Amino acid sequence: MQAEGEAARLAKPLAGPSPSEKPMSGCAQVGDPSEEGWPSSQWGCQGIGELQTLTGQMSHQPVVATKTSGDMDKPLISRHLVDSNSSLAEAPSEVPKVGILGSGDFARSLATRLLGSGFSVVVGSRNPKRTAWLFPSAAHVTFQVEAVSSPEVIFVAVFREHYSSLCGLSDQLAGKILVDVSNPTEQEHLGHRESNAEYLASLFPTCMVVKAFNVISAWTLLSGPRDGNRQVPICSDQPEAKRAVSEMVHAMGFTPVDMGTLASAREVEAMPLRLLPGWKVPTLLALGLFICFYAYNFIRDVLQPYMQEGKNKFYKLPVSVVNTTLPCVAYVLLSLVYLPGVLAAALQLRRGTKYHRFPDWLDHWLQHRKQIGLLSFFCAALHALYSFCLPLRRSHRYELVNLATEQVLANKSHLWDEEEVWRMEIYLSLGVLALGTLSLLAVTSLPSIANSLNWREFSFVQSTLGFVALVLSTLHTLTYGWTRAFKERHYKFYLPPTFTLTLLVPCVVILAKGLFLLPCFSRRLTKIRRGWEKDGAVKFTLPADHTLVEKTSLV
Repeated sequence: MQAEGEAARLAKPLAGPSPSEKPMSGCAQVGDPSEEGWPSSQWGCQGIGELQTLTGQMSHQPVVATKTSGDMDKPLISRHLVDSNSSLAEAPSEVPKVGILGSGDFARSLATRLLGSGFSVVVGSRNPKRTAWLFPSAAHVTFQVEAVSSPEVIFVAVFREHYSSLCGLSDQLAGKILVDVSNPTEQEHLGHRESNAEYLASLFPTCMVVKAFNVISAWTLLSGPRDGNRQVPICSDQPEAKRAVSEMVHAMGFTPVDMGTLASAREVEAMPLRLLPGWKVPTLLALGLFICFYAYNFIRDVLQPYMQEGKNKFYKLPVSVVNTTLPCVAYVLLSLVYLPGVLAAALQLRRGTKYHRFPDWLDHWLQHRKQIGLLSFFCAALHALYSFCLPLRRSHRYELVNLATEQVLANKSHLWDEEEVWRMEIYLSLGVLALGTLSLLAVTSLPSIANSLNWREFSFVQSTLGFVALVLSTLHTLTYGWTRAFKERHYKFYLPPTFTLTLLVPCVVILAKGLFLLPCFSRRLTKIRRGWEKDGAVKFTLPADHTLVEKTSLV
């Protein structure tokens, strides 16, 4: 029996998950083509070996084995190595050891991720007996002095105010790589002139300090980069230390982004403090449009009947007026997504080249089109939900009863308007089609979906189908208005119906798009975008301020 168990163990020395499983290890995840935006390099397991070369002689923790009832050895931490020919490679004799100073949530998630990526982890804590049970059993939790003695790469997972408590470890930390993962609060970021990483480097001048992993949350470390941001900004004054940490980032399944020297640490630490920086202007735009259209609809639908007819219709404010406002905002926002492209094409035709930068306002407008489009979809979806709720209102039921009573008193047995029936059928159908097309645009704007499309597919969805959505929305609006724009009773306080105001920008965009489809314009635009210039020569001029970095936006 022992011979059979030994033979089985030797025949399968690298016990690991089956091919159908996806272990959370750097060897199994790096280079996975099924992941969007995943690097196609064959870094895989060899990055860990390169890390050993760069960080020097790194001590290792032997693999612990436990006996089962079948007398078969099963490693507690196994390495699943597969070469380019899908054949098993020889297991390395040493496992890279990494140290972690700290026992918080981030330190626990970091230890779990490192263990799953094939590293040996030793955790330094002020009270190891109290915190040992919080970490995986494969991690060695000990005192801080022992934790920093053997690893060459040590993660400092403590707050800035506790950095000074580590000064007693200066001799043991000399010449080692310290990875600062801390983040300041907004008040601390504004109050301190130097970043946390620079402050740590000043306390430990003999160490190589690297700023990394501060933009990755503990949840992302546990769930994997599939459910969070892949990019890990890295900065350091020592290229060797930066390269070693970059390889660790690769092994853990993330993508390193070189941010330069440690002077960039302040900018890296400001990244988690930003609250949707790309959404500020689009949100303010949508909010401004909503306030304007809501006030306009309030004057027409609530204030005018109250002042001129004495009817109290303030009950319409929560649902009816909001539902009238939302499609106006969604429609105008959708047209504003494609208006900057029209303006950019007109500028290129006028200049006869694509090598002149656009004005700053147009360049920023082009960069915010995705957010404006998503807000347009959000308002359209809310409009659909509000429309479903309209028949549920008590006021709507009273209106139906009153209408039925008036029909009985007028002795009308059949009430049917053929034109109105057809108008509503077409109006609803166009609205559903427009919302469906907008949903497709919103889905394909997600990074996980967009990265699975090639450029032609993405351009077709965002450009062609987007224009189709704009046309469908225009037809939906025109069908809603029908002949109301030509009847005097719909002009309340001499104000035209709301839908007539929303048609201005979309109609300009549609007409301009149709104009650019003419051969005389489309051929010229195609030539310009392929590098042709009106003067036949490329001319580059520097701005008056030579320190200004010139930007170029391609449409």
